[in-house]
Amino acid sequence: MNIRVLIGCEYSGVVREQFAKRGFDAWSCDLLPTAIPGKHFQCDIREVLGMGWNCFICFPPCTDLAVSGAAHFKIKIANGKQKAALDFVRRLMNAPIEHIGLENPVSVISGAIRKPDQIIHPYYFGDNVPKKTCLWLKNLPKLTYSLTDNLFEHKTAVEPEYFYYNSKRTKSGKSRYSVFGKVSSHNRPKVALYRSKTFPGIAQAMGEQWGNYLIHKYSQNIKSDHEIQHC
Repeated sequence: MNIRVLIGCEYSGVVREQFAKRGFDAWSCDLLPTAIPGKHFQCDIREVLGMGWNCFICFPPCTDLAVSGAAHFKIKIANGKQKAALDFVRRLMNAPIEHIGLENPVSVISGAIRKPDQIIHPYYFGDNVPKKTCLWLKNLPKLTYSLTDNLFEHKTAVEPEYFYYNSKRTKSGKSRYSVFGKVSSHNRPKVALYRSKTFPGIAQAMGEQWGNYLIHKYSQNIKSDHEIQHC
């Protein structure tokens, strides 16, 4: 089998390598060069969508979409940046590829296009970060995880880590923010980069679970074609 997987808007290479090490013909694509040596297109993702991919996993920029930036939405709507970002997402979702997974934080995609098929956190898969991560899926299963040990599953989740600070807004006198850290003008670029990364646990789950799904799907197709040829 030569199952071709395209990882869009990814320069880190972490998801690409999860598929590559499982034998897939996996490529990443981004405007930036890849951080990990491997198969990579350095160009606009729209230039390579029609190259015969079986599966497309993409991480479109969330700068003009995420609700965490809602304070700037009026400006982004007025200057057309939010519309352009949504049009870009629509183009990716409607790519001529059978299996598609699109990842973004909580964003205006839910209201402008459709609600996500699944919402997960990195800590569900072993990284101690609480970060709502939305998945829009086409012909791909939801990622499975377990928050506790039970008769059928081993726990995959860990405890999320928060930083606590004094606050008059809560009854306990304490509020919290995640290990992303408190954003300031000084650390904003570093925090933004950290927030946009794909965490190892989620990348591994995508490679394992969606990879196994694709292998089963296409091995069944090959078996059916073989049976037809020998009828």
